[in-house]
Amino acid sequence: MAETTKPRTIQAVGITLEIIDYLHEHERARVTEIANELGRSKGTVHCHLATLLEDEHVIKDDEEYRLGLRYLELGERVKDRLGIYDVVTDELDDLAATCDELVQFATEEHGRAVYLYKQGGDRAVQTASTVGKREYLHCISLGKAILAHYPRDRIEEIVDRHGLPAYTAQTITTRDDLFDDLETIRERGYAFDDEEKIEGLRCVAAPVMAGEDEVLGAVSISGPSRRMTGDRYREELPDMVTRSANVIEINAKFS
Repeated sequence: MAETTKPRTIQAVGITLEIIDYLHEHERARVTEIANELGRSKGTVHCHLATLLEDEHVIKDDEEYRLGLRYLELGERVKDRLGIYDVVTDELDDLAATCDELVQFATEEHGRAVYLYKQGGDRAVQTASTVGKREYLHCISLGKAILAHYPRDRIEEIVDRHGLPAYTAQTITTRDDLFDDLETIRERGYAFDDEEKIEGLRCVAAPVMAGEDEVLGAVSISGPSRRMTGDRYREELPDMVTRSANVIEINAKFS
């Protein structure tokens, strides 16, 4: 079998994206800081920032750079192209009001979960998840609900690329355990995160499907483990999240 050849990449573009990612993570920074953290020369970083500034992708305040509002426009256009964003927000707003917990929607991109929307009920906990943030799939209920409906070779590709890093003592860290859990999720119709990403936090999620084989994303409900217990965690919340996923699926056909 012939080896797969990776496409050629352009180093200058890679450096620019490194700078954008750094500013995204740190909000604002000076040339020297960026150069030191990325292992690039100050001259190289300054040239890339000057180009980004000229094209209105960054803002310069005194000697600090930050991302400009152009990314807001880009983000809104990407959401609009999903086609179901309005359907998702309407249903998750209703779900949050019903369960009083934190509800979220995510989809998969490049082998990780990307949060697209979150809404909190009256008792919702605050988590580090934000719209646009990426998470590993194997350790969150949203991710496992999505993975459960992928073919095995695609799951293997994702694990090969990202691994199965541990976050708590409950995190799945072996392929055998992951595939066993995903089989159960497929049969059951929803996924649990039993403190697998964050100690003290439990979640339940259901996939949003377009037909039998295409996964649009997943809907989840999250809450503190002291409230997510017994029938509420194992039956009531799974029923809620499954119904919401079904509502999104039906409305997506006509959106």
